[in-house]
Amino acid sequence: MTIRRKIGKWISTIILVAALPGIWFLHYSLSPISKSLDRQTVIIPKGSGFPQIAEILAEAGLVKNRPFFRTLTMARGASRRLQAGEYEFAGRLSPNDLISRLVNGEIKQYEVMLPEDITVDEVANRLAAFNLINVDEFMALSIDKAFLQSLKIEAESIEGYLFPNTYFLNRSMTTREIIHQLVGEFWRQITPEIAQRVQSLGFTIHQWVTFASLIGKESGRNNEKGLISAVFHNRLKQGMRLQSDPTAVYRLEENGAPVRTILRRHLAMKTPHNTYQIYGLPPGPIANPGLDSLRAALYPEPVPYLYFVASPDGGHQFSSTLTEHNQAVSKYRACQKN
Repeated sequence: MTIRRKIGKWISTIILVAALPGIWFLHYSLSPISKSLDRQTVIIPKGSGFPQIAEILAEAGLVKNRPFFRTLTMARGASRRLQAGEYEFAGRLSPNDLISRLVNGEIKQYEVMLPEDITVDEVANRLAAFNLINVDEFMALSIDKAFLQSLKIEAESIEGYLFPNTYFLNRSMTTREIIHQLVGEFWRQITPEIAQRVQSLGFTIHQWVTFASLIGKESGRNNEKGLISAVFHNRLKQGMRLQSDPTAVYRLEENGAPVRTILRRHLAMKTPHNTYQIYGLPPGPIANPGLDSLRAALYPEPVPYLYFVASPDGGHQFSSTLTEHNQAVSKYRACQKN
């Protein structure tokens, strides 16, 4: 073998040896961490630095080679861009994929549906069921005057302003941030047309939301909301009590649970919201109304009704006179007995 061939062989060997770590590193970067990675939930706390994040991932079995993982992260300029939150990993995930998901903040989202006409307590319980909030903090914030003012709520409570909708929330959000999102959705519904209509009826925003909450609690049927609104508008104009049953049991508990069945004795109780005992609107909403109830409060049907009673089919019978109303009540009571 000539000297030139020997030198060439040595150079080839040196190049191969030098390339091996790079090949090994590339293989590490693109190969699955595990061929069958079970669903793994990892929580990266806010304020975590890269060393802490790497340790958390290693403890979860997602970092097999710490020097390579550190090198790969730094090579991508990602060591300061990894985002906090709750992550869910599964399947054929490579270290490169792992870093990308952390950089992009692909955190686990929870789909939370808040139906119309639930109370602030019920909202808190739904959010707590997903471990998204601290209930005590949520309830304290719901009556914190400074916090309410920061949300542009001129009221004693947040009741009525937690807009019913489907939300995608995550556990990296604070209780304050979640409340901001729910209330922000309420304010997004206030178009210039709605604001002008509220003013033209002589309502404040708070009175309008209070009015709408009564409509929503009285009926879940959209085709009845305008009629119920008309009854309440007509009663206010005539100086009559609203006599809305749900107001009589708002925040009323018996045996440690909210009252669900409204009895005659509840209607006689002197509570701040009971419209059988007070004139005009209650001091605040009794639930969080949806858009249909909010609009119905502003656009009542042009009918002379002053009364309504629940019918067996789940709807209501509307009447213009007390005589008609009493006849309807007697009719439906007879149906219940049969």
